[in-house]
Parts: sequence; C-alpha cells; structure tokens
Amino acid sequence: MPISHRGNAPDNATLIGFTNLRQARTTRPMVIEKGRGIFLIDENGREYIEGTSSFYSAALGFSDPELVEAAVRQMHQLPAYASGLYRTVPAALALGEKLAAMAPMANARVTFGSTGSEANDFLIKFMRFRNGHRGEPKRVKIIARALSYHGATVTTAPLGGFPGTARAFNLPMDEVITVSQPDYVNAALPGESEAEFSARMLAEIEQAIEQAGPATVGAMILDPVSFSAGCVVPPVGYLPGLRGLLDRYGVLLFDDEVINGFCRTGSMFAAQTFGFRPDCMTLAKALSAAYFPISAIVMDGDFYDALERGSDEEGIFSHAATYGGHPVAAAVALRTIEIIEERDLLGHVRRVGPRLLKHLASLDGHPMVFNTRGVGLGGAVQLHSLPDNVGARGRAMQDAMMAEGLLLRVVKDSINFAPPLIITEAEVDELFARFTRALAAVERTERT
Repeated sequence: MPISHRGNAPDNATLIGFTNLRQARTTRPMVIEKGRGIFLIDENGREYIEGTSSFYSAALGFSDPELVEAAVRQMHQLPAYASGLYRTVPAALALGEKLAAMAPMANARVTFGSTGSEANDFLIKFMRFRNGHRGEPKRVKIIARALSYHGATVTTAPLGGFPGTARAFNLPMDEVITVSQPDYVNAALPGESEAEFSARMLAEIEQAIEQAGPATVGAMILDPVSFSAGCVVPPVGYLPGLRGLLDRYGVLLFDDEVINGFCRTGSMFAAQTFGFRPDCMTLAKALSAAYFPISAIVMDGDFYDALERGSDEEGIFSHAATYGGHPVAAAVALRTIEIIEERDLLGHVRRVGPRLLKHLASLDGHPMVFNTRGVGLGGAVQLHSLPDNVGARGRAMQDAMMAEGLLLRVVKDSINFAPPLIITEAEVDELFARFTRALAAVERTERT
C-alpha cells in the first residue's frame, strides 16, 4: 500500500535537516512521491527536473528497474547480515574486488560503511590507528579546505570550517587545520595567473603544516571539485603540486570522491581527471546511485599494510559496522557499477557533458552573471551578489527555479548543476530553458 500523508500538518514530527526547525515543523515541506528518469513528481502532481541528482547522488535517475530488481533478488536470497568476526556475504566480497580493481592506486583494499560521512569518519579513525602503531601517535591533525563538506559527524563536520557549524554544535576544532579553498575565480589577486595562484595556495598549506608542527599532521582531505563551495574546479598545478608537498612532510592525501566519483568529472574518478595519486579514497552516493545507503573506503596497499601490522600487534582490528557491507546495499552497488560499464555511462557523460558546459558558457556576459564554470557533467553559474546582501539573488533564484519546475542546489549566489548521468542532450536543453526563464523572472522582479 502506498504511503501518503496529504494535507497540511500543523506540527510535523519529522526533523528535516538544513532547515530552520521551527519553520520546518510548522510548514508542510515539499513532499516528493514519484520519480521517473531525471524527473520528480510531488504530492500535488507537479513535475520537476532534479538538476543536482538529489544531493549529487541519484546517478541513474529515479526509476531504473534493474537496480530495483537487484535489490529484490538479494532481499529474497539474504536480506540482511553483518560483516565481521570472519563472516561476510558474497555481494560484499564481489564489490570489494571490483572497487579494488577500479581504484587508481596500487594494491587497493576496501571496506564499507553506510554514508559518506561515515566513510570519512572511519578513515580518520583508521589513520589514527595506523599512525599510533607506526610510532607517530601525535599525527592526528587533519587539513581541510574552507567551505568543503566532508560529513555530519562530530569528527567530519568541523572539516571545511563552515561558518558557525563548529560553534553552533560545540564541535572540537583542535585537530582541524583549515586552509583556503583554491577558488581562482573569486580569490585570485589582480593579475595573478592560475599557476601563481596555485603556488600561493600551496605555500599557505606548507605554512600551516609548519605552524601546526609537522609531526602532528596526519592527513589532508579534499574533494577535487568542491560542489559545496560552489563547484570550485582546481586550478592548474594545484593537485599535482599538493601531492609532492604532502609527501615531503609525510602527510597522507585523502580523496573524498563521495560527490566526484563515478563519471561526474568525465573520468571514473576525479583523481584520474586531474592526474593525482591519493593514499585513500572515500566513495558513496553514486556508488549505488543512491538506491540503497552504502559507502566505501578504498586504501592503497601501503596504508592497508600498516593497519594489518597494527592488527597483529593488537591481536584484532576492533572495527566493524552493522550495515557495512550490507548484502542488499552491496548487491545494488555492484549492479550500479555493472550498469555504468554496460551502458557506457562514462562515454555518455563525455558526449553530453559538453552540451551542458556550452549552455553554461552561453550565460557569460549576462548582466546578472559573474562567472560560469564546469567540468564533466557538472558546473555552476555564479551570479553577481547584491551590495551588502550576499545570497539574496541565490534565494530568489531558488524560488524562481522551483516555479519553473527545476530543482538545483544554491550556494550563496552560485547555482550548482549536476544532473543524473543518464540525462539526454534534449533534457539538458530543457533544464537550461527552465533555468533561463527563472533567471529572466528574477531580473524582471529586480527592475520593478
């Protein structure tokens, strides 16, 4: 029987995140009831294009029957079992082998969680275990870039230094080193080239390591393209130079591919798009096309070997998660990867992505547009901010886009695009037709 709660609820019992809680409790939220392809339908029958894949995760859209069938098959065979104590399930073993073979690192090993937040949290926990058993117990500090997002746990939420988050939730910040987001468009000095800007960003990181004490810094975590900061694409020389810098100080490089991974940037992983070597990667979202919660930590052989040596010393590696390697999640994720390969979704992204980027570039020179940027099948339109009212235009665009049947993520005055990988060229055209109508509506309102 379908679930339905129509009508205006005067007091919603469900806490909805990223909202004002009082407003969310007393105002009925948008309730999405159905999905087909890149489209969503709300409880009133209104259709929307989901242009950022529902938190950048629904890579195969909202109605892929093969993923549903994969879940149902596994539900019938074995619906639940926890991996641990020398026990696991076939789907988890097969998925681990598949990801290890795909990973752009040597002798990779894989373990699982349920969310991207959990994967990043677990990885930091593993780093502390590794460093302690290597005789470097003080190497616990993590470098993160301002306005990047790596999760919602006590450990991961402070990473990225979102203004007010650590203060509001009273989170520990002593072991977090926040450095600048390498946003060349918004942060370059007058006349500064991309290469010069990258060199300045790297110098800042080196200074931060020195100031913190090199023997206390364990890793740097980054999302290669930072959608949470408004789709910031790394400038020339930044990522290759960063790898060399961190190596000199013995600092690990953690690649958060939770959003970037699985074709979004035009390669299977962003590490391949931008040509750098991570020590570990975290994966989620598109790993199962969001049809079932699952995440993964992929470690290179050297990192894993240190865990194994520590396990020998302790007699056990005291870590597991009830839903890590869940049989249904693993089966859906494995089928997702197979579909990506069978349907050549990477080739599709490389064919359709240029159309999205062309539409973005067509808005350069618009009186309301400050900048457009993108890579693969993702991008952003940054609007000129109103004087003394940063984010006002973004909020106005949010309302105007919804009125046009378009859901996109707004970051202050930047609007992010990251549609499901299955989007067609005709659907890209329709997405931008709705976007430009919304932009025109906001422009008209400002003139009146």
